[in-house]
Amino acid sequence: MKKIGILFGMENTFPWAFIDKVNSMGLADVKAEAVNVDVVSQGEPTDYAVIIDRISQDVPFYRAYLKNAAISGTAVVNNPFWWSADEKFFNNALAVKIGVPVPKTVILPSSERPTDTTETSFRNLSFPINWGRIFEHIGFPAYMKPHAGGGWKSVYKVSSPEELFKAHAETGQLVMMLQEEIVFDAYYRCKNVRIMEYEPRNPHHLRYVHGKFNADRQLLLTIEKYVLALNHALGYDFNTVEFAVRGGVPYAIDFCNPAPDADVNSVGQENFDWVVNTAAQVAVEKADSFRPNVDNLTWGTFISRSVARLPLADAPATNGKKAKKTV
Repeated sequence: MKKIGILFGMENTFPWAFIDKVNSMGLADVKAEAVNVDVVSQGEPTDYAVIIDRISQDVPFYRAYLKNAAISGTAVVNNPFWWSADEKFFNNALAVKIGVPVPKTVILPSSERPTDTTETSFRNLSFPINWGRIFEHIGFPAYMKPHAGGGWKSVYKVSSPEELFKAHAETGQLVMMLQEEIVFDAYYRCKNVRIMEYEPRNPHHLRYVHGKFNADRQLLLTIEKYVLALNHALGYDFNTVEFAVRGGVPYAIDFCNPAPDADVNSVGQENFDWVVNTAAQVAVEKADSFRPNVDNLTWGTFISRSVARLPLADAPATNGKKAKKTV
């Protein structure tokens, strides 16, 4: 019997629906359940062929547990080693390299020095940095947000240098990035590849909209190509990618969401059913292909091509091969 586990925290709708879906598929050799974590000893395998991770970004103990499970063969979704290394500013840089449009973005030093550092720790950093060059490059209004993390935490819209400096002073030791505003004609959030109309300016429970934007087929095909290119490069099995469309060009705004929103009360019943069904299918496929004591993780082309010393610009967005399935 191959077990599929889901590791989760406060969310209530997706995990139980996922478990019920897998167990209703009538598979004699596969079952799903909520992960049970007890004693975690180094190098000891778990009982799970597959674990869907929905919480380790907030619980370091769970992240360590998943890495320990992965080196014994558990297929963890998403790859906990890559998830630990990934962040939004790097994502933007990678998008540039593989030809996916993104807003102009710069990274900013933290307002406060990190704990246990002194002024001498920053002897390599120009002071003051060339703020004028940054403002000319990015323009105003702009968005300032943490270079790592998510959930719309510590996100600021700033319309002048004065507003930027005031907001930056509130961010403490967070490393922030400053990004040009894309005044969009349409906005989409995508999963495997389900393109969902999305209105980020609405309250959270009203952001998934229907029929607001009239996208032509070519635009949707371009968005789909970019979604696959990004997830293929990053190696994510479960991710959301957000696009703001300006002048017919889709700009990838946010695509570091390895535990994306899947609550029925925010995504809506139709999207929820699709996510549950697709996640169950992907998990079962991974369970079917599971081999004990080998690496069953997904690794993106950024890693594989870097190891092979191949240029990232050739990372396959649409190269005729079957794209990796992403939820």
